Amino acid sequence: MAEIERSSHTDFENTIKSGVTLIDFNAPWCTPCRALDPLITELEKAYKHKATVLKVNIDEHREIAVNLGIQSIPTIIIFKEGREEKRFIGLQAAETLHKALEEAIA
Repeated sequence: MAEIERSSHTDFENTIKSGVTLIDFNAPWCTPCRALDPLITELEKAYKHKATVLKVNIDEHREIAVNLGIQSIPTIIIFKEGREEKRFIGLQAAETLHKALEEAIA
């Protein structure tokens, strides 16, 4: 699973600036986050050539989480061309995230 490697705001902006990007904001100590891992891996495989799917550890990338106003995890945000399209907080059904990605890609 790909992860944001640097915590600078510029690197993050470059990551989301083009196309569709789904980012799972999480932490390793978060039980619901760990429960969501298989779905995020499934999404990464299913949308490999259509969208970017990444994970961001909020403990390692606090600046990004603060700038986006993330207060609960897991939080999943779908960006399109650098703009936030949808935000989901907590565990989500596979169908919900598949539908949201399909809408963003369309």
